[in-house]
Formats: sequence, C-alpha cells, structure tokens
Amino acid sequence: MPKMKTKSALTKRIKVSNSGKIKRGQAYRSHLAQNKSTKQKRQSRKQDFMDPSDLKRFKGLF
Repeated sequence: MPKMKTKSALTKRIKVSNSGKIKRGQAYRSHLAQNKSTKQKRQSRKQDFMDPSDLKRFKGLF
C-alpha cells in the first residue's frame, strides 16, 4: 500500500515544534479589523498551539 500524501494546504498553515506540538495562527484576522478591539487584534498576532482534542482530527492529514 502506498504512503498517504500530506495535505499541502495544511502544511502551509501549521508548523511542528521541537517538542512535537503543532503551532498554528490565530483565527479572525483576515478582514473587518475595524470592528475588532485593539486588544483582540494585538493578542491574535502571535501563534498558538493546537489543542490536543483537535490534534486527533488532524493526525491523518500530515
């Protein structure tokens, strides 16, 4: 049986840390920024780690 291909859309959006955790960008950043508070925009700049419950769903994709 051949190997499964990695979903290229997912690999563009995540990075794996040295400890094996998955780093991802924050949501709600793409548009309509004038309606969001400065605090919300500032806190969503930095990356976050994927929750372990979500990790189960994404294991087969990468």
